Amino acid sequence: MVAGFAVWLFLVAFSSPFSAFAADCPASRLHLSEQPYENYFLSDCVTSSHVIITSPDGNDGNTNTKPRLLVAWPAGNSGVAAYFEAENNGTLGLHLENSTSSGQILETVNEPGSSENPNPRVGVKGYIHFDSSALLTLPILGSVRTIRDYSEGGGILNADVQNAVVTEKFGNTGGTFYRTWFDGKTTTWIDFTPTSGAEPVQIITGEKWFLRFGTGTYQFRATFNYPQLDQLSPSEVLSNASQSLITKDLAETTSLSFLSYSNKLLAGSWRFLTYFGRDTMITALLMQSVLSEDEGGAIEAVIGAVVERINKTDGTACHEEVIGDYATFLNRQDGKSSTDPFCDYKMIDTDFYLPILMKDYFLDTETGRSRIVPFFARKATFLPENAGVSYSSLVQSTAEKIMRLAAPFASNQTASNLIHLKDGQPVGQWRDSNTGLGGGRIPFDVNTALMPAGLRAIAALSRAGFFPDHSEWAKTAESYAQVWEDETLQFFRVSVPQNEAQSLVAQYVSDSKFPGPSNTDQISGNVTFYGLALGGSDNQPVRIMNTDDCFRHFLLNTTNQEQLSAFLDQTADHILDTFPAGLSTGVGLFVANPAYARNFDLANQFKNSDYHGTVVWSWQLAMMAAGLGRQLGRCYASNAPGKYFFIILRAFLRQMTNAVQDFCGSDLHGKVKNAYNTLWAEIEKNRAQLSGEVWSWRYDNGFQAVPLSAYSSTESDIIQLWSLTFLAIGKRDF
Repeated sequence: MVAGFAVWLFLVAFSSPFSAFAADCPASRLHLSEQPYENYFLSDCVTSSHVIITSPDGNDGNTNTKPRLLVAWPAGNSGVAAYFEAENNGTLGLHLENSTSSGQILETVNEPGSSENPNPRVGVKGYIHFDSSALLTLPILGSVRTIRDYSEGGGILNADVQNAVVTEKFGNTGGTFYRTWFDGKTTTWIDFTPTSGAEPVQIITGEKWFLRFGTGTYQFRATFNYPQLDQLSPSEVLSNASQSLITKDLAETTSLSFLSYSNKLLAGSWRFLTYFGRDTMITALLMQSVLSEDEGGAIEAVIGAVVERINKTDGTACHEEVIGDYATFLNRQDGKSSTDPFCDYKMIDTDFYLPILMKDYFLDTETGRSRIVPFFARKATFLPENAGVSYSSLVQSTAEKIMRLAAPFASNQTASNLIHLKDGQPVGQWRDSNTGLGGGRIPFDVNTALMPAGLRAIAALSRAGFFPDHSEWAKTAESYAQVWEDETLQFFRVSVPQNEAQSLVAQYVSDSKFPGPSNTDQISGNVTFYGLALGGSDNQPVRIMNTDDCFRHFLLNTTNQEQLSAFLDQTADHILDTFPAGLSTGVGLFVANPAYARNFDLANQFKNSDYHGTVVWSWQLAMMAAGLGRQLGRCYASNAPGKYFFIILRAFLRQMTNAVQDFCGSDLHGKVKNAYNTLWAEIEKNRAQLSGEVWSWRYDNGFQAVPLSAYSSTESDIIQLWSLTFLAIGKRDF
């Protein structure tokens, strides 16, 4: 196990629905460690809480972390953060202690509501120990988004939020901060009481009010009175056939449950503890074989959440919902007195996943086929502007948008007719940091994989009777898809002669001060890859080698034999070659390799401190493994169609062509299989961090995994929904 990444598991038990608020409901507990963050999860029939204690180690070289207690709640994407300082400008260590009565680190708080707000006051309590006298100098109460803006936005604090924080005595010896939300009725509290002879909490007044603590242990309680979500237990989120995973992979299934609710799945914790359309649909596609089906199941929760949030005027699928206190705050900024939720629609990739997922569930599973009529007859309720609109009408608007966007390129194959980021937006797909596409405006994944896969799905849905207003789509979408499949790759292709490639890699090692070997001896010919995006006035490829090949491998079964073989060949090269020659490292595949950029300013946007730089994302490993497994599986389908039917990608295998592909009978098949096995060796080596969002590295006689936060102010979520997909994806024996 890599140092600094550890897991401790406690009791996991569910006996009744999470909406029951039963006093005797057993609790689910999980402890995950990623220094300097200790993460504790507690869920029961009352509420769900994620508690993070941050205790910086002065020897770890990380100057981005401060002593902190943070509590995040899925309900309302809300939470509280308390930032501490040593009283005398020294060092301050924090840790949580077990309760002397229950023996647990955390316990649930559940108190009756009031006449002003009938919602119960719920949350979590525990014991925090200070190893020296401390000051609570900054409380942030309300929305996770507000906390995130502070932690990742260079200390952004909104005066309207902070000025509403009230400081009071709590009992005779304690202290509390609380804040009423912008809705005027919801309140978040955090209070502290000394225990075991610790000094009373003192309120220090002045321009800012602080709480002072002596050395010792204090009980804290973090609570709020907002409506709770209906959580799915591990047994409810998994299919009947996959219940054994609860025992086999206890930490991962507990994490999956924490992020799964009856009306939506959440992207990750603590930073993205809400609906993200892309994340949840990618997760459902990768995990379909193990997720629960039917009404009340996980797959319909994912699809239903997406449909509810479609922009009915143009069919755009929602990227991220804005709810709770943050929604009321932004409504106020727009001059509206409203608590209504709304959506962020800036992404261009989310739309395409919906028909793909609909096809895989409603056409390719028996349960899904039986659910078509009742599911699509539903009326939307989440967004006020969609209230009363049928699900069938909303999904048709998305399909209409895709067909409208597809038509220009289908008739005239020019770069200008490809799918661009929206005007004024620097982001639009999964690499959604400002430098994630290296300034490109026409993303590779959207154009070469998502569009044709979405069109194939629309054609299949149309043939099955969906979209009766557009029966012509059965043929039109199919013909569009063929053009997008066959004609888009050429725009993104980069080919670097061998001598130049070796020179570029050597120069990159020198310029970036990379401490490892250049591995230029692994470059045995021209280096070919497909750029992240097209950019500049002449729409040239952004020369960053990357892992986004996985979309095409996972979502498509292309039939242009020469193109398919060449595409598989270059992907295999990148996996078999070690960074900086390729993408492989001891910590996984880097999602970006800037060694061939020819431009150090561009290359410098992809460092190991950058969110989409020379770092590893778990879900990209999963999709690459699943995608290569799918392509290799095509070589065996006609001879033994039943042999692979039961495994992870059964939904995709059903749509395979009967013909064995050309690469199956060549040396390339062995090369791709070697790359597949190499990838799985890296995955197995990094099991300790697979459930996290993203990780970085240091080089010490080889690559060593370290948290991204070691170099960046951006914390990686300790649990991320699409990073749990290895529950469904396993290595296949080819």
